[in-house]
Amino acid sequence: MKTIQINPDDNVAVAIEALSAGTTVNIEGKNITLNNDVPAGHKFLLTDLKAGENVIKYGYPIGHLKEDHKEGDFICDTHIKTNLEGLLDYTYSPVAKEELTNPAYQEWFSNPELPTTFKGYRRKNGDVGIRNEVWIVPTVGCVNGVVNQLADQLKREVNDPSSPLYRKEGALRITAFPHNYGCSQLSDDHDNTRKILRDLVLHPNAGAVLIVGLGCENNQPDQFKELLGDYDEEHIRMMVSQKVEGDEVEYGMNILRELYAIALKDERTDIPLSELRVGLKCGGSDGFSGITANPLLGVFSDYIVSKGGTTVLTEVPEMFGAETILMNRCANKKLFDETVSLVNNFKQYFLSHGEPVGENPSPGNKAGGISTLEEKALGCTQKCGKSAVLGVMDYGERLQNKGLNLLSAPGNDLVASTALASCGCHIVLFTTGRGTPFGTFVPTMKISTNSTLAKNKPTWIDFNAGTIVEGEPMKDVFTRFAQKVIAIANGEEAWNEKKNYQEISIFKNGVTL
Repeated sequence: MKTIQINPDDNVAVAIEALSAGTTVNIEGKNITLNNDVPAGHKFLLTDLKAGENVIKYGYPIGHLKEDHKEGDFICDTHIKTNLEGLLDYTYSPVAKEELTNPAYQEWFSNPELPTTFKGYRRKNGDVGIRNEVWIVPTVGCVNGVVNQLADQLKREVNDPSSPLYRKEGALRITAFPHNYGCSQLSDDHDNTRKILRDLVLHPNAGAVLIVGLGCENNQPDQFKELLGDYDEEHIRMMVSQKVEGDEVEYGMNILRELYAIALKDERTDIPLSELRVGLKCGGSDGFSGITANPLLGVFSDYIVSKGGTTVLTEVPEMFGAETILMNRCANKKLFDETVSLVNNFKQYFLSHGEPVGENPSPGNKAGGISTLEEKALGCTQKCGKSAVLGVMDYGERLQNKGLNLLSAPGNDLVASTALASCGCHIVLFTTGRGTPFGTFVPTMKISTNSTLAKNKPTWIDFNAGTIVEGEPMKDVFTRFAQKVIAIANGEEAWNEKKNYQEISIFKNGVTL
């Protein structure tokens, strides 16, 4: 297969491999001769179009042509202008119930090769984690040096055969999460920092947490403890550095040694898939994202939801142009209204800074074959499959509803992935066509949209979805993918974990004092 017309209503097709000018391809019985070279993942016209006419891909407009073009012309970002503008009014037109699933999935999801449980850690409050790690979390950036030193020293002790904490096998991952905030912030920024840090501290993937404060910061340690609510004081401790007489590192080490020993006692047990929570994210997308990896995540999302589990879609600016698809899948009018607010609030955020709502995609997206934000969004939203939207969350909010949820966060990879983990997701599934090594504080599994990336970056990519355009049936790819995701849930390390790429980033909007 050299080309693909994704939807029968499309007036463009996508080159699966690089094609030269003069090549003739057959699209649904019609021969099209290419007038230009077309790189892999890029588009060419299936008919003549005039300036101002819409380019249709995925069955929806992705923008309009700036000038006339002929059948067989290569079309990229220089030829198309977005149709997006400011705030919009929306009408709730819920899709029919039968459109919220694919009948073929019933057979796929009943495959006995698919896992029905995972091995997780049951916490005292009944919650479940898929990791059992020791985390060191600063309340303010002023103590970043302290938390980094504490993590380094604990790692040295754990790896020292003469240390009582040493284990030849079964050592726990130890991670510090420095950040730049916790002071000199006002209103929403201050609240966002506190919420994300709260969510990090309470996340069930941590077997033990040491919170390190300074003492004079805006994010006051005592007030932060109140924000945590009723928490497990055996597994979560706090140190306020200004109140420590003498060396705060040695003081903190005494706490960490005790926490580490406590966390070592935790064991995995069988947990039903209904308790798995999965974040859906893409970054460095290309022209294959909406053909391979994102639809694969969509099938997996529907699978988890069908088992009573939870998936979360974010990147609100990358819903622009496809937002009505999500709005009309909302289970009720209240959720529709919340989704409208989710989208328009983010548009207002852009407009309030004097920025256009369609200032996207990135240079890497364009090089990979994505021309407009609408095109990116129509590919992006495929990650959440066909399920009904059952929850809508503000930034920093924690999950309350099972099923498919929408979460407010920007498109930035680390900010959005941090938000997904903070809301309670155990793992982030991250599709990419260009590649990226990063990871947030939960396993961040990379799924390549094309086989070239998987081959060139084997220490970034955990799963290759590029085989879908090479002839492997989606059903078979999905089965392998589901097995891989559950293997990582069971303890197999994602590449970001193997490389110790674990970070957080907090959304900031306002002034710095």
